[in-house]
Amino acid sequence: MRLSDFDYPLPAGRIAQYPLRERDRSALLVLHRHTGEMEHRMFRDITGYLHRGDVLVINDTRVMPVRLCGAKPSGGRAEITLLRELGKNTWEALVKGLHEGSVILPHGITAGVRRINAETARVTFDLGSVRYERGDADIRDFLGGIGVMPLPPYIKRPAVRADAEQYQTVYAKKDGAVAAPTAGLHFTEELLHTLRERGVEIKTITLHVGRGTFRPVTAEHIREHKMDEEEFEIPASTSDAVNSAKTEGRRVIATGTTVTRALESCAAGTGVRPGRGSASIFIYPGYRFRIVDALITNFHLPRSTPMMLAAAFSGLDLLKKAYSESVKRGYRFFSYGDAMLII
Repeated sequence: MRLSDFDYPLPAGRIAQYPLRERDRSALLVLHRHTGEMEHRMFRDITGYLHRGDVLVINDTRVMPVRLCGAKPSGGRAEITLLRELGKNTWEALVKGLHEGSVILPHGITAGVRRINAETARVTFDLGSVRYERGDADIRDFLGGIGVMPLPPYIKRPAVRADAEQYQTVYAKKDGAVAAPTAGLHFTEELLHTLRERGVEIKTITLHVGRGTFRPVTAEHIREHKMDEEEFEIPASTSDAVNSAKTEGRRVIATGTTVTRALESCAAGTGVRPGRGSASIFIYPGYRFRIVDALITNFHLPRSTPMMLAAAFSGLDLLKKAYSESVKRGYRFFSYGDAMLII
């Protein structure tokens, strides 16, 4: 398939710039992939589509406030967005406003920038002037005070204080992501409680979402695209629940493309293996799903790898038809937008 196959028209006004005040009041498009039927609901209505015995898998990664604003010695503004930890106080990062040199951050923290390539840089933090009781200061310990949430580039506004909570799932626990697993943003504690009460098993995996989720596909023949690796962990309790469901003919429902890639990366026989690993699997139309039976997902960017995964699950023509119908009905797209349930 060609990259241009994954284009679709989207008015700029359909890109959500802010989340809804109530997470579960987002719109929900229920797409029946075998019949093509579409139902238009509210996300809280998902309780009518998940049944006793279903295993709902969620990603408990937590987004870190990794966007840092500082100044160059000359006084100009510079911005650092941390991507991947290379070692203590050393990160791969995106840097704006500076090619190489140093950036002065709050509390007297200095970031030394050395270019890796035209796109990314190696950033080393000097916390020597920072008073810290343990003596082993780590930039991670200061991110909550000096960093802001790394909102996606299509959100055309600065991050505000509310984003620290809203660009985070209610079940986020483990620091490590630089982007949110956005399909899970629609769940509330009350909604999860209702699902458990109705007999839905809710299990977690951890996949730390990296910059690759936003990295554009540039290869015209999409199979030539290479996915970035992202670390994940599947606990034994989750693999046991998934494997029992697959053996007994019950459904496994993935919350988002990150959960899907983790589960499908660990597919073994009729189940999944527990443990840690790195997911670099690229799922696009033609892929045969081995674990996931239903998918909760958002509306994705044209030409993006999450859109390609959703198209692999639903069929590309049906997905584009659903997107077109959603544009007409005023659905909100991308990270802070509305949701789909593909069953």
